[in-house]
Amino acid sequence: MMTFVLGGGCFWCLDAVYQQTRGVTSVVSGYTGGNTPNPTYESVCSGTTGHAEVVVVTFDEEVVPSEVILDMFFTTHNPTTLNRQGYDVGTQYRSAMFYEDPLQKEIFERAVERAQEHWADPIVTEVVPATRIHVAEDVHNDFYQRRPEVGYCQVIIDPKLAKVRKYYSQWLTA
Repeated sequence: MMTFVLGGGCFWCLDAVYQQTRGVTSVVSGYTGGNTPNPTYESVCSGTTGHAEVVVVTFDEEVVPSEVILDMFFTTHNPTTLNRQGYDVGTQYRSAMFYEDPLQKEIFERAVERAQEHWADPIVTEVVPATRIHVAEDVHNDFYQRRPEVGYCQVIIDPKLAKVRKYYSQWLTA
């Protein structure tokens, strides 16, 4: 099993994608990379804690290669916009990959290089050492699966899921 900590804007989007990916055994929404102890959604949204919204994705690399997990990451958000994903603006929405060790750092850096081929503008995704993960409030985990009728899910997440289905259908459970 392998675990990646990834920030690509709102954690609801990445959670929705990885919940539907074969070989993924766990997706947990959380906050990391900041300097405030015990952050909450409200404090992180204030932009003052330094934390990013992230998902902690655990997967079986014999079922789904790490390259696929990371390529999906770069497909589901814009890694060329600094501290912004669409209408979500602030450092909490930054594109970031938090590595556990030198091997994971190398895997992440290769993924950035691979993704750059698909973007005209430079990728600004941070590749930084992992720090403590603060698990998000329960309402944020499995949000899309529990609340697909919510406007954000229909307007923001559904198009991302359609894009993932277009390019990665062989890796999806649904």
